[in-house]
Amino acid sequence: MTAPDADSIGEYLISSRDLVEYRAMFALTDTDLAGSVLDCPGGGSSFTATARAGGTDARAVDPVYARPVEELEAQLRDELDRGRAWMTRRTDAYRWDDHGDPETLTRHRTASARVFAAHYRAEPERYVAAALPHLPMADDSVDLVLCSHLLFTYADRLDDAFHLAALLEMVRVARHEVRVYPLLDANGRPQQALLDELLADLHQTGITAGVRAVDHEFQRGAGHMLVLDA
Repeated sequence: MTAPDADSIGEYLISSRDLVEYRAMFALTDTDLAGSVLDCPGGGSSFTATARAGGTDARAVDPVYARPVEELEAQLRDELDRGRAWMTRRTDAYRWDDHGDPETLTRHRTASARVFAAHYRAEPERYVAAALPHLPMADDSVDLVLCSHLLFTYADRLDDAFHLAALLEMVRVARHEVRVYPLLDANGRPQQALLDELLADLHQTGITAGVRAVDHEFQRGAGHMLVLDA
């Protein structure tokens, strides 16, 4: 683990993205959502709730799920304010075509956080308190694993060894694919050297991995995801 840089977002931001964003970030198709999907880390996202309502066998993993739901709800409200402040200070680093402005996006994510909290209460077994690179799941236990805004995003504090261990762990539990988005850090800096090293290391272990374009670029330059064939 390395120390955060001076222009860091601070503590890991617990986000509340929705299914629409997940579909765009990960190029998810109806076929992808017809199987079992693990959101890792899930944070306060409503992806699991909404996908589950649509018939997906969806689950989420995040260390924050060890907290009581009331405490987590309060924290999500603080996190929404922190995320809005971060984006407001850096509006030029984002494309606002789909989200309008920081206030509008915060309202959408507030609604997503409410959906998450309601589902967390209704089906708590769908939310597992755990953290990469150690998942309490059996080998080949889900079809698809999604990892949003952790790897690469926090390259200022998660070193190369952590990234590799996390990827290998997600491959272990996935039957088909692991998808990671974005490939930039929180400040929008490409992490090409880290990506190249990881691709080489994965190749040495026999894992096929590559970069795929996605039709989504809210954070400028974040138009690609890493895909690992499990």
